[in-house]
Amino acid sequence: MSAERLVELLKELSATITTVESCTGGYIISTITDVEGASDITPGGYVTYSNHQKLAIGIPEDIIEKYGVYSYECAKAMAVAGQKNTQADFSIGVTGTFTNIDLNNEGSEPGVVYFSIVFKAEQATAGKINVPIMKRSDQKQFVTEIVLKRVLDVLESIHKALLNLNVKIKHHTGTFDGLRV
Repeated sequence: MSAERLVELLKELSATITTVESCTGGYIISTITDVEGASDITPGGYVTYSNHQKLAIGIPEDIIEKYGVYSYECAKAMAVAGQKNTQADFSIGVTGTFTNIDLNNEGSEPGVVYFSIVFKAEQATAGKINVPIMKRSDQKQFVTEIVLKRVLDVLESIHKALLNLNVKIKHHTGTFDGLRV
């Protein structure tokens, strides 16, 4: 499963991760913390099911007013707030609806979930997931698997780049005018 590899890579990179979850209700952070040793790579996560909770952790009210809670912009603001509050290196924000329409918030589309993954408060990737109609717990698992796969893709890219950099540094190590480089 991708959660084991995610924890392994975060350890190798000496990096941490947090989540700010709405519709997934903590399923993503729960999946991560189901892996032995996850306490080394996460300070925990937030469940911000209500708009009040989103505002309480620092999502700007103007983001919710301008774009709505069901948007890329809100997902990114959630991830940035999580990163800021925990100082984690990576942060995931997830918002959306599964099979219902939220009458209290505009922009609610059944089966549409937005997510954002940030690294040091800068957007690494984002996406929109069309969630099939199934049991709610299966919908949470469906979204979690997609999001964790995207995080894993980001981490694998970083890991590969660092390995390539390390190879180049080792390859170019030598002497230059009597100085060891």
